[in-house]
Amino acid sequence: MDQLEMGLFFDPFDNLLCILLGISFTVWFTLLLVFIIVPAIFGVSFGIRRLYMKSLLKIFEWATLRIERGAKEKNHLLYKPYSNAIIAKEPTSLEEEIKEIRRSGSNRDLDSASEFEMSDIFYFARRGVESIMDDEVTKRFSAEELESWNLLTRSNYNFHYISLRLTVLWGLGVLIRYGFLLPLRVTLAFTGVGLLVFLTSIIGLLPNGRMKNFLSEKVHLMCYRICVRALTAIITYHDRENKPKNGGICVANHTSPIDVIILASDGCYAMVGQIHGGLMGVIQRSMVKACPHIWFERSEVKDRHLVAKRLSDHVEDKSKLPILIFPEGTCINNTSVMMFKKGSFEIGSTVYPVAIKYDPRFGDAFWNSSKFGMVNYLLRMMSSWAIVCSVWYLPPMCREEGEDAVQFANRVKAAIARQGGLVDLLWDGGLKRGKVKDTFKEEQQKLYSKMLVGTQEDRSRS
Repeated sequence: MDQLEMGLFFDPFDNLLCILLGISFTVWFTLLLVFIIVPAIFGVSFGIRRLYMKSLLKIFEWATLRIERGAKEKNHLLYKPYSNAIIAKEPTSLEEEIKEIRRSGSNRDLDSASEFEMSDIFYFARRGVESIMDDEVTKRFSAEELESWNLLTRSNYNFHYISLRLTVLWGLGVLIRYGFLLPLRVTLAFTGVGLLVFLTSIIGLLPNGRMKNFLSEKVHLMCYRICVRALTAIITYHDRENKPKNGGICVANHTSPIDVIILASDGCYAMVGQIHGGLMGVIQRSMVKACPHIWFERSEVKDRHLVAKRLSDHVEDKSKLPILIFPEGTCINNTSVMMFKKGSFEIGSTVYPVAIKYDPRFGDAFWNSSKFGMVNYLLRMMSSWAIVCSVWYLPPMCREEGEDAVQFANRVKAAIARQGGLVDLLWDGGLKRGKVKDTFKEEQQKLYSKMLVGTQEDRSRS
């Protein structure tokens, strides 16, 4: 009897709870459908994200000023991030610097000196110390520190208690990012990926033709745009008249795995990569049914001739989508562009350079793969305020007469760095996980030997 009375007592509350949950889910998915999914299908925006970005900027400015004022009141020293030039370096040659060292050390000219002097080692010792103190390579593999605070403790070493208002604002930001934005973004991410797998699998059943290509393009664009909204990505595209065309190769600097989503939400590309297992493998297999992407087995990736042949066959067919390649081969932080691998520049096709530059004030897009796994990285992205970036489509470039693949790659890299405001570095991004190649050391040895041999020959002629 008591159990019956208790059941009658709780039943209305259970029903009410179910009704409220149903209404909540209905409202939630209606908002997703009306304000995010439908605009993504048609490629339109209501301007809500840009208004959100402007509001965040004003809050960040206030927070930064409050930190600086609080530090002055409490006599705290503020941490200042590194600049691109800790040590002032003048662009002088090895011969000029050693000549100056010899003059200052022995008051003798280089021509009257012996083939080797002990003072020469000071040049190499100084260069070694400079490389340790101001390493322009390894610091490209870590996230850049911000001058201003964006209410993320991960992005500013100056975070400590300043005032109650600032602490309350930070706590409110945590609640918004993890309580509202993160669930919303995870829902959108699963929606975008789920639709991509489901719809491309269906389109793959259609016969090859214009209708299949048309539907594949629309489905890819829609799903990538939903995924872009899952990151609250605010993207500004410049010079769209230079967008890559069929039969070409699109090359871009590489900061993050989401570079693919950023570019593919504005145009369709044929992806190039290694075949994976798990969820990524399911996505790859469904995508290739609807669109001619180029996937390689693990054993095939190292076969340069096979890779070049597959790429050449693709670009020769002008009806196929442009290939998207990141020639750096690894993610570099948002400050520089490192050496481009020459493989994609040996094919002889038209190259369409693209420069991508992220605004780190809203969230750092750089993926430090040696520190964070993919799941951890995506969690950090989805718990950031937003991903804001600019994309520049540069004019198409072709290999000039007498220009080899390395020179062509360096010319394209320089154009991307110049447009994106990035530092153009000659170093290989493979140094992220490997050691300096012996060829770099041998190059310095050859320069020094050439200087000594040249000096000796000049003396013998005279």
